[in-house]
Amino acid sequence: MVAHAIVAVGASGGGLEPLRRITERLPRNCAVTVFVVMHSGAASFLPEILSWHGKLRVEFAREGDFIATGRIYVAPPAHHMGVEAGHIRLNRAPRVHGVRPAIDPMLVSVAGAYGRRVMGVVLSGAGTDGAAGIVEIERLGGCALVQDPRQASSPSMPKAALAADSPECLSIEDIAVRVTEFCSHPSAAQRLHS
Repeated sequence: MVAHAIVAVGASGGGLEPLRRITERLPRNCAVTVFVVMHSGAASFLPEILSWHGKLRVEFAREGDFIATGRIYVAPPAHHMGVEAGHIRLNRAPRVHGVRPAIDPMLVSVAGAYGRRVMGVVLSGAGTDGAAGIVEIERLGGCALVQDPRQASSPSMPKAALAADSPECLSIEDIAVRVTEFCSHPSAAQRLHS
């Protein structure tokens, strides 16, 4: 089944615990696909870490794979991740914001492909990666959530996203609730942003 809605999450330093708290809440019958880009060294072990704490299948994304609902795809080390025509696209294009994988290419890609059916989330991290992607998600009618910088151990990424546009600034607990609602009832959540 082609994913009809996407949750796209970007995280860096200090983002592992918030990411774990979000994904452990996701229901086994999740009706969306989750994409995750993480900069930090923990990314190499992210599928295992998230699998231990959640109910969904978690795996590194592979070039050309068909996008399935109810899965969490993690960008593999040293590859940018995007989507095209219902499939995952990976590349080793130049670093963005000094990193690869970068969050912005993933957010921009899913926004362009899925429009109003996207919920983008930026968590703790240093730098400005994710801000341009949040702008694109909102421009194309999707929903954008940002971790409250006051609760982020590295607040730069959330602050940059908030300065770039007007995403909702929420606690991790509230983000987890919103993402879980979207995973359970994507059509109802989409209507709120149409």
